[in-house]
Amino acid sequence: MKILLLAAVTLDGKIARSAHHFVDWSSKEDKRLFMQTSKRAGVVILGNNTFKTFPSPLPGRLHVVLTHRPEVQESTPGQVEYTNAPPHDIVAGLEARGYTEAVLTGGAQVNALFLGAGLVDEVWLTVEPL
Repeated sequence: MKILLLAAVTLDGKIARSAHHFVDWSSKEDKRLFMQTSKRAGVVILGNNTFKTFPSPLPGRLHVVLTHRPEVQESTPGQVEYTNAPPHDIVAGLEARGYTEAVLTGGAQVNALFLGAGLVDEVWLTVEPL
């Protein structure tokens, strides 16, 4: 399975002002790239704080949301699934369901987990102004 880490960063290396900052500062080109790439993959992997910045789940994509306490969240199978499984188990579960690609979209802790596990195949960064 191909895992693509996709992120927008500022020239000074920031991905957001805080853990709860919605990515409304990036360019329309970056947003278009994210939407096209994540829709093609059909699945996005992200942390709970990052997911909370979304106004609603993105249509046509499974959201695998990492959280320390998945039991207190309400999953919607096929749309939003909460987990505290390790990265290798998440990838194996997605592969078992026929997924061949996933977009890893943060935050920093989730990205680090997958990078540390050696599961990221490509990193695409959009560099935006300060």
